[in-house]
Amino acid sequence: MSDVFEQVEEELRSERYKRLARTWLPVVGGVLLVALIAALAWWGWQSMETSKADKASIAYERGLEALQSNNPVGADAAFAQAVKEGNGAYKAMALQQRAGIALDAGRDAEALAFHDEAAKASRDPLIADAAAFKALLLAMDMESLEQVQARAKALTGDKRPFAAFAREAEALALLQHGKVAEAKDMLAILKNDLDTPQAVSRRAELAIDAIDSGGAANIQAITRQMATAAAAAAAAPAPAQGQAQAPSAPQAAPQQPAAPARP
Repeated sequence: MSDVFEQVEEELRSERYKRLARTWLPVVGGVLLVALIAALAWWGWQSMETSKADKASIAYERGLEALQSNNPVGADAAFAQAVKEGNGAYKAMALQQRAGIALDAGRDAEALAFHDEAAKASRDPLIADAAAFKALLLAMDMESLEQVQARAKALTGDKRPFAAFAREAEALALLQHGKVAEAKDMLAILKNDLDTPQAVSRRAELAIDAIDSGGAANIQAITRQMATAAAAAAAAPAPAQGQAQAPSAPQAAPQQPAAPARP
């Protein structure tokens, strides 16, 4: 008699397992299928990004070689291809190179547009803010004070890499528009802020001294020096073959600017 009960229980268990299998096997299979599709999509995206970076690096290197050969037309064409082929980092770097070529040719408005486009091309704050800062310096001679201040304030958020340099540029814009007292207040903050890079603090101190001395010519000279040094601080290094590199966070301005500013 016990054998009969055991056989019945076994059949019931078997039927229960079959029902569970019919219920959950399609669900488990669907989950595994979705996971497989997601993995393949990720692999495909990674492969595409790598391929784009490789193509962009070749075009970017060709553009640099053309610049060294004093061939701006060929360089601009190569950088334009890098923009078309590249991922965000290479696109931003190539657009900044095109901006430099346009600036050398006297096409300031085109250079400004390239820098603005570069600032939107990369999600890396070092690359994006470097481009936005260069656009800010160019805009100082092309846009209203309010527009320049809006550009500067967009770069002065917490932990933004060019925050001090953007405040310095805003102070220069205030000086340009005759707002000496406001500029001096901003320069004083820069001078005394412990987070201000030493080079920026020193330039702020020199500008304050020039303002206090009442020498308009000295103020103009200081603003030119400050703008040139600030532009140099935003100079982005060329990415290595096959990998875009972000510029280091600015601490002190190098001697030679990559993109001239005209305060």
